[in-house]
Amino acid sequence: MLRVTVEDLGDAVVLNCAGRIVRGEESAILCAAARRYGRNIALDLSLVDAIDAAGVGALIALQAAGIYVRLRNPSKPVREVLRVTQVESVFEIDADPSGDKQMAARINHGSAAATVCASEVANG
Repeated sequence: MLRVTVEDLGDAVVLNCAGRIVRGEESAILCAAARRYGRNIALDLSLVDAIDAAGVGALIALQAAGIYVRLRNPSKPVREVLRVTQVESVFEIDADPSGDKQMAARINHGSAAATVCASEVANG
């Protein structure tokens, strides 16, 4: 199961993903969250333990739909899949710990947070 926590930074939205981005409901949850929350998103993938071809396809589909996708802190399994599929050059990937601290500071200063679950996606 994929859990997505949304953090609105004003000029961008961070989708903190935890779980798996794989074929089926998980990819649909990610796409629905990204489409719902804007054209400039950062996906924090530090807690994603698996991604498959459908998950990579979902990330590429978001870019193709005109959503600027920045990948933050991809976990080792995610980095490996991006490398093997040769799509790591398609995305801006930020694994800089200082960027995390800057983003956390912005988040802690009044950002709105929400969680997107399968039930929210189903209810539109």
